[in-house]
Amino acid sequence: MKQNDFKFRILLFLFISPFLMVAQVSLTGTVNSDKGDTVPFANVIEKGTSNGTTTDVDGKFTIEVSNLPATLVFSSLGFETLEQSVTTAGVVNVTIIESAESLEEVVITGLASSTKRSNSANSVASITANELIGTTAQSGLDGALYGKFNGAEIKANSGAPGGGISMRLRGVTSIFGDQQPLFIVDGIYVDNSTIGLGNNVVSEAAGGGNPSTNQDDATNRIADIDPNDIENVEILKGASAAAIYGSRAAGGVVIITTKRGRLGKPKVSLSHTVGLRQATQLLGLRDWDQSEIEGLGGPSNYNLEALRDYEKELFGTTRMSFSTRFSTSGAKENTDYFFGATHTKEPGLVDNTGYTKSSIRLNLGQKFTDWLDLYVTSNYINSEADRGFFNNGNANRTVGYALAFTYPWENLSPVDGVYPQGGAGSNVLETVALTRNEEKINRFIGSATSNLKLVTTDSNRLKLVLQGGFDQYTLRSTSIFPRALSYFRDPSSLGGVAISGSTVNTNFNLSAFLVHDLNLDNGLSFTTQVGNFLQNFDRNTVITIASGLNGSQTNLGQASNVSTSQVIIPQRDTGFFGQTEINWSDKVIATVGVRGDKSTNNGDANKTYYYPKGNLAVNIHKFSDLGFVSTFKPRVAYGESGRFAPFNARFTNFNAQFIGGVSGNTIGNLRGNPNIEPERQSELEYGLDLGLFNNRIRVEASLYNKKIDDLLLQASTPTSSGFTSQFTNGAELVNDGIELYLDALVVDSDNFSWSTNLKWWKNKSEVTRLDVPSFTVGGFAASLGTFQIQEGKPATQIVGTYDPSAYTDAEIAARDPEGDGFFVYGDAEPDFQMSWSNNIKFKNIELSFLWHWKEGGDGINLTTLLYDLAGTTWDYDEFGLDPSGQLANGPYRASQAFVNPDPVIEDAGYIRLREVGIYYTLPSGLIKYADKIQFGFSGRNLINIFDYNSYDPEVSNFGNNVLANNVEVTPYPASRFINFHLNVDF
Repeated sequence: MKQNDFKFRILLFLFISPFLMVAQVSLTGTVNSDKGDTVPFANVIEKGTSNGTTTDVDGKFTIEVSNLPATLVFSSLGFETLEQSVTTAGVVNVTIIESAESLEEVVITGLASSTKRSNSANSVASITANELIGTTAQSGLDGALYGKFNGAEIKANSGAPGGGISMRLRGVTSIFGDQQPLFIVDGIYVDNSTIGLGNNVVSEAAGGGNPSTNQDDATNRIADIDPNDIENVEILKGASAAAIYGSRAAGGVVIITTKRGRLGKPKVSLSHTVGLRQATQLLGLRDWDQSEIEGLGGPSNYNLEALRDYEKELFGTTRMSFSTRFSTSGAKENTDYFFGATHTKEPGLVDNTGYTKSSIRLNLGQKFTDWLDLYVTSNYINSEADRGFFNNGNANRTVGYALAFTYPWENLSPVDGVYPQGGAGSNVLETVALTRNEEKINRFIGSATSNLKLVTTDSNRLKLVLQGGFDQYTLRSTSIFPRALSYFRDPSSLGGVAISGSTVNTNFNLSAFLVHDLNLDNGLSFTTQVGNFLQNFDRNTVITIASGLNGSQTNLGQASNVSTSQVIIPQRDTGFFGQTEINWSDKVIATVGVRGDKSTNNGDANKTYYYPKGNLAVNIHKFSDLGFVSTFKPRVAYGESGRFAPFNARFTNFNAQFIGGVSGNTIGNLRGNPNIEPERQSELEYGLDLGLFNNRIRVEASLYNKKIDDLLLQASTPTSSGFTSQFTNGAELVNDGIELYLDALVVDSDNFSWSTNLKWWKNKSEVTRLDVPSFTVGGFAASLGTFQIQEGKPATQIVGTYDPSAYTDAEIAARDPEGDGFFVYGDAEPDFQMSWSNNIKFKNIELSFLWHWKEGGDGINLTTLLYDLAGTTWDYDEFGLDPSGQLANGPYRASQAFVNPDPVIEDAGYIRLREVGIYYTLPSGLIKYADKIQFGFSGRNLINIFDYNSYDPEVSNFGNNVLANNVEVTPYPASRFINFHLNVDF
């Protein structure tokens, strides 16, 4: 019986097998990307059915289809969907193309959520890794941002290597507060402080008309971040976008996301860059003759051929820099990793100056189960910067200041190792050779983010997001001014100075959020998040100054006088955030939310300040076909954010005193205000996003009105109170601006492509309320140009004194209607800015360049004035400035010094070729084991067009000072860079 059953089965199989072969056809193959990589976990679907599969980690797949011919649909996030017709059984290998439209760019909308850019109602600028460093090498993040997003004014504080910038987003947002944006790296609140080095004891820079001690040309700490580690940067400019960060976001927010591994085979990349650094321009010597030399006390019958160009000796060199980068990354189904290491050595133009940085990053992601994952980032940075001794100085000791008063007939070279003092009171060659001004950083930045999926159904998803961040650095600063310096040889002098600074800064932040997604059958979806956070900030700076050094010793213990100062700045913030995003089929998207903040920096540390936000976007193109108009999205957004009062605003300070040999305290001049509140910013933004021809052309336009209320002022108090000043909330400031953006894929073919984008933006400010009398701030004196805060006027207006005898009563009445003795001479705010970026590819050649145009915006050029006073200015004997035509330029500017600042207030506009790069990629397979080999040339600031009469219109004697970031006093000269690159991917 069993045998007959077996024979029956054999006969049945033979009968139906031809039908089975027709009904089930097995297809195998591999899915590749247009970059040559395999695509793991791509979807492979038989069109018109639910039959499908996914590729494995090597991009391979097997699928059985019911019959042939059949159509397979291949899709994967970030790639264009491909339909492939199959007529015969066998191997089906396909290539799918990366698509920016498919991988829709997402932007941050909440502390634990994001949304597609096409649904965003806020103007958020995004910069990809390729835009940051794809054209040319950047030693720091600060230099990588120039001209790459609209709504920003970015200015280098000096040309010294190691970074240091001032950044303003959508205009002036404070008078006395720090208006730098908040920087977030992988969820970590990273510190971007500029910490003085204590050099004022030697430079005496704060001994003149401006009491600021922030004139040490120190770096700011965002320069520590390695741009090679960055995947993308998002700039939250408007208050509606930045409201999620509450009381820290009045200056905007810069959100940085670093790289992580991608699915596919492991990747290894190695790159090496060799760079050349030269001064942007040298100013040159005055056109001397014998009478001019003798008129300034020089020797008679001097050989004019023997004049020494000390500027060229100091700054006229070409320096070679090196940067080496190694990275590896990869991912399996549940684990991803990224490791990157960079070492950069960048000598400065001036001997004994330069910047060295080593950075190591390890990012790890692990999916433990379907409901639990963990992502950890870690970054260690070690850097050293020697900035030299530049900027302002009232003792003629900084290099630039002394150079102005150094005459080319002087011989400053050492004799038997001993330098002559020089007529300037110091010897610039000696200062460069013997002094040190070093910063050394050890920094660790790390974060951890975990997602716990609590509920997952077709319509409901609930997850708990836990995040923690940690940023700690130790800054060791050392300034050495040895006793051997010529100006310390006098027994009555300081006798040599050694300054040792130590700063330990520790930030940590913790947050927990519940994020709920609800999808309804009618097309409505809701994303709601609610949670709270804790942020702790602590900085401890100790600066020890030793003078009267023992011979050649620089040890603090080998000094006759030692003094120490310590500044401790603690701050602790807590609060909550809640938000709901409502989305109807990607057609109408609305968001409402609120953040509440408490802080120990507020007058009432237990009071909660609320920052609401709301926005609306309508994708009109989703309602009906608009033909060649592929995107048409009007949007409106409103939001509020703030800025904490400085740490010392709440407290009355005490000063240390020694009376009769007994130590004690006396009350300081600054009175604490227990009612101090944060500055409060509100902004209304209107915008329109337009896409044409399948978004090959994109246009974005934004208009905004930003109001900053409760501005922090340091107001005078009656001396009868025992104090001289007090922080108070006492003004209102408004910024109005417009931002335009055009992006076009002009040509897109197999062998040639050209993409271009144009950004244009402008901003104007006005002080709309001032509860105290108008006052001047920034600069050194009204006779040299300063800012005046005055109701009804721009916050950036530059005013100064004038000579009443040079004007009629009618002219004075027109130009000085308030009768306060000031004329308005300029405005630091640019008329507009524009950048133009291009990327052109022809076969294996790629050309990229970025032009940046800043129109207008005045600077206060005190460098030229100092040279005029010394009689050494490069254009001293030229004519053109004196309205009467009688005086040459140098004598005319000198004659107006300390009376009429107009000649030193100059147009600081420019046109720059910010970046240019050309690269060639060798044909694939040419060298075994290498997937891609690319070499090329790039440059930064190779073309600089400006009328500003000094080294560069981008400069700031006061570092990150809110308003006075356009005052120049003998800075470290700016540079242009030429780089040679070799990049290899394995």
